[in-house]
Amino acid sequence: MDLPNLTLILRGALSPNPKERLAAEESLNQFQYTPQHLVRLLQIIVDVNCDLAVRQVASIHFKNFIAKNWLPQEPGNQQKISVADKTMVRQNLPAFVAQVPPLLRVQLGECMKTIVHADYPEQWPTLLPWVKHNLQAQQVYGPLYVLRILSRKYEFKTDEERIPVHLIIEETFPALLNIFTRLVQFVNPPLEVADLLKLICKIFWSSIYLEIPKQLFDPNIFNAWMLLFLNILERPVPLEGQPTDPEQRKSWGWWKVKKWAVHIMNRLYTRFGDLKLLKPENKAFAQMFQKHYAGKILECHLKLLNVIRQGGYLPERVINLILQYLSSSISKNSMYQLLQPQLDVLLFEIIFPLMCFNDTDDKLWHEDPHEYIRKGYDIIEDLYSPRTAAMDFVSELVRKRGKDNLEKFLLFIVQVFQRYNEAAEGYRPYRQKDGALLAVGALCDKLKQTEPYRSDLERMLVQHVFPEFRSPVGHLRAKAAWVAGQYANINFSDENNFRNALHSVVSGLRDPELPVRVDSVFALRSFVEACKDLNEIRQILPQLLDEFFKLMNEVENEDLVFTLETIVDKFGEEMAPYALGLCQNLAAAFWKCMQSAEADEDADESGALAAVGCLRAISTILESVSRLPDLFPQVEPILLPIMKRMLTTDGQDVFEEVLEIVSYMTFFSPTISLEMWSLWPLMMEALHDWAIDFFENILVPLDNFISRGTGHFLTCKDPDYQQSLWMTISSVMSNKNIDDQDIEPAPKLIEVVFQNCKGQVDQWVEPYLRITIERLQRTHRAYLKCLLMEVVANALYYNAALTLGILHKLGVAMEVFSLWFQMLQQVKKSGSPVNFKREHDKKVCCLGLTSLLALPPGHLPDESIGRIFRATLDLLVAYKDQVAAASKEDEEDGDDDMDGFRTEDDEDDGSDGEMGDDAEDGDVADSLRLQKLVSQSLLACLVCSHFSTQSYEAFSASDPVKFQSLMQSLDFQYQARASGIAQHAEQRRVEIEKEKLEKANGS
Repeated sequence: MDLPNLTLILRGALSPNPKERLAAEESLNQFQYTPQHLVRLLQIIVDVNCDLAVRQVASIHFKNFIAKNWLPQEPGNQQKISVADKTMVRQNLPAFVAQVPPLLRVQLGECMKTIVHADYPEQWPTLLPWVKHNLQAQQVYGPLYVLRILSRKYEFKTDEERIPVHLIIEETFPALLNIFTRLVQFVNPPLEVADLLKLICKIFWSSIYLEIPKQLFDPNIFNAWMLLFLNILERPVPLEGQPTDPEQRKSWGWWKVKKWAVHIMNRLYTRFGDLKLLKPENKAFAQMFQKHYAGKILECHLKLLNVIRQGGYLPERVINLILQYLSSSISKNSMYQLLQPQLDVLLFEIIFPLMCFNDTDDKLWHEDPHEYIRKGYDIIEDLYSPRTAAMDFVSELVRKRGKDNLEKFLLFIVQVFQRYNEAAEGYRPYRQKDGALLAVGALCDKLKQTEPYRSDLERMLVQHVFPEFRSPVGHLRAKAAWVAGQYANINFSDENNFRNALHSVVSGLRDPELPVRVDSVFALRSFVEACKDLNEIRQILPQLLDEFFKLMNEVENEDLVFTLETIVDKFGEEMAPYALGLCQNLAAAFWKCMQSAEADEDADESGALAAVGCLRAISTILESVSRLPDLFPQVEPILLPIMKRMLTTDGQDVFEEVLEIVSYMTFFSPTISLEMWSLWPLMMEALHDWAIDFFENILVPLDNFISRGTGHFLTCKDPDYQQSLWMTISSVMSNKNIDDQDIEPAPKLIEVVFQNCKGQVDQWVEPYLRITIERLQRTHRAYLKCLLMEVVANALYYNAALTLGILHKLGVAMEVFSLWFQMLQQVKKSGSPVNFKREHDKKVCCLGLTSLLALPPGHLPDESIGRIFRATLDLLVAYKDQVAAASKEDEEDGDDDMDGFRTEDDEDDGSDGEMGDDAEDGDVADSLRLQKLVSQSLLACLVCSHFSTQSYEAFSASDPVKFQSLMQSLDFQYQARASGIAQHAEQRRVEIEKEKLEKANGS
């Protein structure tokens, strides 16, 4: 397509007529792969005579096409851009970047990033020479812009990946230093100079982020750079041209330069400020940096901070970075000595005012309370906040230099309190009181540990904090709630003080000011955790929950949900009357969070975190009422829409939390409804398409479906769950691109089928064994080998004769049994087994081996029987000893006979434990495994020793002569073991019969 026609189509893409726009977009898509298409787009983008809107459409199409097609999406795919077009783009793009307006430069810059990351240096060796050559020209914006992209590619690279950056620095830094020197010498520099200086700072930042380039180890060269950065720090920002709008002002070019200079100084100090953390080769450089520059940087930073003391302007991010530098300096004697003479001024005239409520806070509080709350609870905001940096400075000061400063600072805070109390109502220093309360809250950990302050905390709270619950000023009521929460766990000598504070916090949930209500919720969690007499909360629980749900309708805040979780956790089954209402409200809040996130993709993550919190709270509620199964059918209609929607790609961000809810619903409900079964295909589809990383989580509900809905699993043909399971397992286990670790849940699922469907899935034994043997023959991961071998053991337990026949048919019987016995015999130097470490592993192996012993005569060669018998005895003894050791240590994580699903990394102690016991905040499987232990205790106790004894007896009865011969061939050690196991089995049988009888009489 020629230029005029392409321009016409691009203009059509701007048409207000939807049909014309659609036709233009279809034409662009139709011709996008034709030769020269990219080149013509680039010509339009740089054509100054062309309409800017058309050029912008061309630049966006150009950027998107390059992002999608410059590199093939999959290795081996055909290139969609010709070599000639790529060469033309690479030859012209660097020069064009500087020529186009900023609106278009953004798009071309993204293209540069894509191509640099894909092609440099191998496919684009001419780029660095181009940069080096053009840095000598008068107009250097273009090469600086490109050099910034080049340097950023290697910002986080280490070792071999970082090698190309050495040549980049060697070729460009001398010219870069000359440009830097020339720009700094401007007397009245225009704003364009700031743009160039900012690029140089960013290039330097990316180049030194992980390690100092060897060229900078030359003291003269490093000194030249440092003098220029110190010059930027010291010289005042031009007053002329500064925007008046606060948002525009902090983004103004000269303030950006200042910020990047501070950033670089902080990075150097972080890397070279502590000799103990350095590699030996860097120590000499670090000593030079500390001796000649660290103190100078500190002095520059203090001078900069003095600007705000005098009422001047300093961007929040710059303040934050400077305070980070000062905080890092506190622990170093030489730096602290420089800081000490100015410490009082810094602490009381700069740091403390930053901690106080200010005009910006007041404006947000009244005009946008939701944004005030978001900023107050946003972790990312904290990273850039001057107030947070000020709090961190004070905390670090009293932690590292408390002897000199804690008493002095607290005396200052007390004076603020006194001035506040002495002033007339309406004329009190409310904002200073807010800052003082913030300081007291921030120092809570130190004050709780340090006498004489620890003994005086209750009096301080009663005199200076609790009265502010009734303050006419909203932000003080909020701060009082927050501080009270920080100290809720101290030992109150007068329980009435705790009780009054608790009721004040609860009253705060009904405050007319939204931020007060949110801070009260945050504080309430601490009071609930610290409360010794739950009656204090129990009597107001219904009203409390009402206020929670009103607040959840107003604001999306994860701390709100965390507090609710804490209450549910504390009251357990007492929450049953409220469970339905809680789930309804949490489900409604979840949908609201999801709608907000979908409506505004660029919104912060607080809504998404709140959505996750809602699902976690629902799980907590379900766990708390787990012993009340009749409640589960009532909450199912409320939760089913969430489960259905979020088990698709829409729920990737909350997939783990939703699977936890599905696990509870399928385990604790009296029966699994047909509506719940409709979730099976969704999980299978997700697992097949994108959710392999969640296979271990999906395993839990699939186990529940099969083990608790066995009849439906076996009889339903639309959908065919057995076929569906086979398709998934075979697809995963035969996929060579899936790591062994990700496959581990597959053999666990096969085990669930064989153990729960005994005698009813004969047709699946051969396919499952075939796919298991194929994977076993190529796996290297020891734990997966054990799991795959346990599939064979489970198949033998399912039907030994059938399994043995299939193994012979596949021609692998000898290979499989040889490997199995080899694995059983492998031990570490300590004598502990290398394989089959868990109680569960040993049980499954026992079940398989003893099933062989129960076969009629003729199925096994005589020489094999003795080997099987001895291996079984060894396993039974090891199992019995392991159970006894676990019982002795009171480790009730116990022997889950069905699952015992744990990862290889969890095996150290050998006990089964609960699945996922290392997961954050506890996994749903923790509870499910324990429940399964209780519900299946009979099988857990009998499964090995009793079953083995039955096999033992069957063997002796079926062929007494051979049995007698076998027993006589055993040495004394094995005869003793056989006798001991038999006695133990009989003892356990009697105990279990007694327990069953007692239970029957009790019911």
